[in-house]
Amino acid sequence: MKSIKLKFVDWPYLVEENNTFIEILSKKYKIIESENPEFIFYSDFGKEHLKYDCIRIYYTPENMVPDFNICDYAIGYHDIKFEDRFIRFPLYGLFKYRSQYELALQKHNIDNAEILRKTKFCNFVYSNADADRIRTDFFEFLNRYKRVDSGGRLLNNIGGPVTDKISFQRDYKFSITFENMSMASITSEKIVQAFASQTIPIYWGDPVIDRYFNEKAFINVHKYNSFEEVLERIKEIENNPSLFANMLQEPMLKNKDLDYEELERFLVNIFERGPSDFRRSNTLRGKWYQDYHKRMAKWDHTISKWQHRFSLIKKLNPLNK
Repeated sequence: MKSIKLKFVDWPYLVEENNTFIEILSKKYKIIESENPEFIFYSDFGKEHLKYDCIRIYYTPENMVPDFNICDYAIGYHDIKFEDRFIRFPLYGLFKYRSQYELALQKHNIDNAEILRKTKFCNFVYSNADADRIRTDFFEFLNRYKRVDSGGRLLNNIGGPVTDKISFQRDYKFSITFENMSMASITSEKIVQAFASQTIPIYWGDPVIDRYFNEKAFINVHKYNSFEEVLERIKEIENNPSLFANMLQEPMLKNKDLDYEELERFLVNIFERGPSDFRRSNTLRGKWYQDYHKRMAKWDHTISKWQHRFSLIKKLNPLNK
């Protein structure tokens, strides 16, 4: 079995036990996690990747467009076609979310007893307040019609945040699943978690979500002109047990979405090409561009270090007490 020397940097998920990339690669390669790697996987939460002049594979769980002047390959959300250097594979199918995605694929097999247990109206589970205002606006709007239970840290009204989102959502007819922002192809795990909980998502975010997801199974806010129109649809479903059951029994997807075999081919191609087959430019302008970002990363680190020192000095200053 061929050995490959890897390192994972700039995102904690990349070093968790349920790393989907390791699971896939382990079928073909002996993986050696090394401080002198031939390949690195990195993400958005740091600049450590700039230290390594090896093959760089970028994964983003955020609304970020890969910089192919820095990375050789990339995996993310956007619908990009760029030779063999990019594959679209959203976070909801990877790492700890993969089991939720697989559960959501079976959501339409719900039985009548499970449908009848859904007596609560709607839930809202968020902790991040730094998002498009439309999310909290809709929560407040719907809450005026009927109480919406907020189980996250944001706008919590049930006495504290829940520890198991899927179990919490299972008792509800509807789940608010608004993204942080709206952009084509940026679909997070939120709607998938609602489907895994066998509730009806009320969704806003990706305006082209219906390319893959089945609109017969959720309420797509993008298709309505106002919150009032969305509310009328909610009332229609809520007051029609047959319609409600039919929506729960619809499959999550309209078209095949994630292809793990395609992801495997994408990754294997990288490692079969070898550690010296760089796809980013390492000469002339390409080298200058990378060196510039390395210098900026050092400068950012220096600024952060001095900011931390000044903060400590300020705290220790007796005049501040």
